[in-house]
Amino acid sequence: MSRIPVTKTPKVYIGGAFVRSESARTFKISGADGAFFANIPQCTRKDLRNAVEAAAKAGPAWAARTAYNRAQILYRLAEMLEARGAELVGSLVRFGARRPDAARGVAVCVDRLIHYAGWADKYEQLLGSVNPVASRHFSFTVTEPMGVVGVIAPDSPPLLGLVSMIAPAVACANTVVALASERFPYPAILLGEMLATSDLPGGVVNILTGFRRELVPTFATHAHLRAIYAAVGEDDERALRLGAAESVKRVRFARERDAQWLLDSAQGLDVIRGFVEFKTTWHPIGS
Repeated sequence: MSRIPVTKTPKVYIGGAFVRSESARTFKISGADGAFFANIPQCTRKDLRNAVEAAAKAGPAWAARTAYNRAQILYRLAEMLEARGAELVGSLVRFGARRPDAARGVAVCVDRLIHYAGWADKYEQLLGSVNPVASRHFSFTVTEPMGVVGVIAPDSPPLLGLVSMIAPAVACANTVVALASERFPYPAILLGEMLATSDLPGGVVNILTGFRRELVPTFATHAHLRAIYAAVGEDDERALRLGAAESVKRVRFARERDAQWLLDSAQGLDVIRGFVEFKTTWHPIGS
């Protein structure tokens, strides 16, 4: 008797747990050969609100950790991606990527996590400052995390784009609610599995799957999302700008092009700068 393979039931990763969508809706995805692959959770606005609550709850403890510890956790996550690299490459190839391109993309994912692990305990020294003032005061500026950051990943590359957008926000002590690629969500499901078994506390990164047309308006207007990092088209960009202006949140956009994410320009201190706030303190000297 031939063995019937056990197929995976993909779930989204919210608050450190794997859950089905609140509405129990799903959408089908197929491989590059056109064959059915899996039913993916179709998340709703309620799922997004639940993810924001989980991220907000995890935020204070994550921000209270030392920068060195956050660096260690990001490095450990890079180790896990390296160990499961063949599986990640296979997931990208299944949905149409050329194997050399998929292998290069996964390698850059690992390198990008290590890059931001290196920045985690160094960005403060470069972004903070001691300010000369013409009075009897000692003035200094320090950075603080913004809070919960919403990430809308590009459709291509689905994994490298997602990792490149999550890593800088987490490195500077924010928590993240991310919407995976609509066309190719499965690599993000695998990333969630690695997050769950890494040292990253539950709720620091939450990954949703679903349709942009349903979730972008809530990303734009949700008052507890303090920043948005999005790789979207013109229509979604307009909606995010309008919603962000209404709810007073910072917005950063990335162009949806494959080559951009492979370049060194897709990483660095400037990206971290976009997800911190600056606090200046004046301390009187003498009487």
